[in-house]
Amino acid sequence: MTIISRLRPAHAEALLAFERENRAYFSASVPDRGDDYFTGFAARHRELLAEQDAGLHHFHLIEEADGTVLGRINLVGVADGSAELGYRIAEKAAGRGLATWAVRQICGVAVAEYGLTALRAETTLDNAGSRAVLARTGFEPVEDVMFGARPGQRYVLDLRGDASPER
Repeated sequence: MTIISRLRPAHAEALLAFERENRAYFSASVPDRGDDYFTGFAARHRELLAEQDAGLHHFHLIEEADGTVLGRINLVGVADGSAELGYRIAEKAAGRGLATWAVRQICGVAVAEYGLTALRAETTLDNAGSRAVLARTGFEPVEDVMFGARPGQRYVLDLRGDASPER
């Protein structure tokens, strides 16, 4: 059984292991977090939890029932009823529909628990997997963006009324 749980202080060790294990895999499609992220992880984890407690962000882990971290799914920059969606799935769990499932789940949580009415997301054009997840879950492309030298797109999802992430 796979679950999504809100980030807690007790997640620190498992989350750091997840990030270390998948560092090379992630850096193939998104900018690397850098060595400082790993050496300063404990302090950064505490800072993120404080920001979450302040309502600025909502961080979540995608876990197996035994606590193994399979991914992260976050709602950041919460303001005016919207937030930016971000997610990353472990290499060993990629290609199984986990990201699509998690995005659909977090859309429900965004409405029911956080009162959000819209989500934003961005990805590079060469990240076909992420683009497919966003399309399957109802996100609409709204504009072209650049990530350094890499072209990408910005997406939005209206969470009100008829807009449904169950596509």
